This record gives sequence, C-alpha cells and structure tokens, in this order.
Amino acid sequence: MKRVKSTESDGLKEKVVHINRVAKVVKGGRRFSFNAIVVVGDGNGIVGVGLGKANEVTDAISKGIDDAKKNLVKVTIRRGTISHQIVGRFGAGKVLLKPASPGTGLIAGGGVRAVLEAAGVQDILTKSLGSSNPHNQVKATLNGLQNIIDAKKMANKRGITINEVFSL
Repeated sequence: MKRVKSTESDGLKEKVVHINRVAKVVKGGRRFSFNAIVVVGDGNGIVGVGLGKANEVTDAISKGIDDAKKNLVKVTIRRGTISHQIVGRFGAGKVLLKPASPGTGLIAGGGVRAVLEAAGVQDILTKSLGSSNPHNQVKATLNGLQNIIDAKKMANKRGITINEVFSL
C-alpha cells in the first residue's frame, strides 16, 4: 500500500458517491445530520476515498474531500486497464475487477465506477458480488486496486527479470 502525499489541489477531481441522512431523536423532535462518501483522484493512478460527517450537506462533502486527500494511494494502471483479474474485499462487500481490451469502456456502476474513474481506468469489467452498501463497495474496489501486482513487482519478488516472468 503506497501512500501519496497531496500538495494542495494538484489537479484532483472530486466525486460524491453517496449522501446519507441520519436522524437522532431528541426531546424536541428529530435532529438530522449527513454522511458523505467522496472519491478523489487525478485520473492517472492516484485515488483516495473519504467519509465526511456534519450537520449540513456541504460541510459533510468538504470534510469528505479533506479526508480523501489524506488517504491517497497509488494504483498500477497499464494501458488504461488493470494487469490481471482480482476480487477486492471489504466487510461484506466484494467487487470483481477484470481487465478489458481497449475500447470496451468502464463497465461498472455506483461507487465502483466513481473510484475507477478517479483512478484513471478506461477499460475494465466489474461485478459486485457481495453487499451493495456504497461504503463497502467503494472500499472493496480500492482494496482490489491496491492488491494488483504488476510484472515489475513480481519479477523483483521472485528475483528474476521481467522477460523471465513471461517466458515461464
């Protein structure tokens, strides 16, 4: 897991995935507050997810953006797709990520699409296998992207050259 330091607004795009209204019952009635899941990314392999909570929607979104900028990670993207099929897991959420040929497009929905767009993936096939909860889906997608191993990493791990990895 590679953490990336964020310099102030270095071309990061923000996308609000989900806003949830929460009610607290008090003596005078109900008090509402809001949760916002926000995805931030530069479209070039750097992506972050944040959760903001506040009494106003705009405050919750801005807190979510700040949280996402603190949790930026670098993911490996080759030729607009991922290098191999993987299942990302978080809680009860499971997301299948499959590489696709150029021109396929981003076949994903909801929170999965937001994370992949922010990361800069153009061609990919996805399937939600577990919970449809946006919190779990977004974090499962991020988990899947972080666990992808490219050829360079695998060659270094095995102590061989990249050509030897593909010739076996």
